[in-house]
Amino acid sequence: MSVKKQKPKFYKMHVKTGDTVQVISGKDKGKVGEVTQAFPKDSKIIVQGVNIKTKHIKPQQEGESGSIATQEYPIHSSNVMLYSTKQNVTSRVCYTFTPEGKKVRMLKKTGEIIDK
Repeated sequence: MSVKKQKPKFYKMHVKTGDTVQVISGKDKGKVGEVTQAFPKDSKIIVQGVNIKTKHIKPQQEGESGSIATQEYPIHSSNVMLYSTKQNVTSRVCYTFTPEGKKVRMLKKTGEIIDK
């Protein structure tokens, strides 16, 4: 009996790299940051200054001292909401068309268009 390998499923996320978001749940609730990386396979994102973990690194060679490194780890995209820096408010996203016929993302509360 052979096991079929499935292709990784990509999830449609409401956030993209470069967006400003606010964390709405978890230990970093309320923090605002920019999305630095997006992982559509797991529907996770890395936000600047959010979900920071410390890692203790052992010395590799003799005479070298160990160190403590801090790194941002991914959080689920459903735990963030798009943030308007102009009006300092979070909002859901909706899709609309520009006069040129291009589909763009827009903040529902403010009417601000996110995509350039």
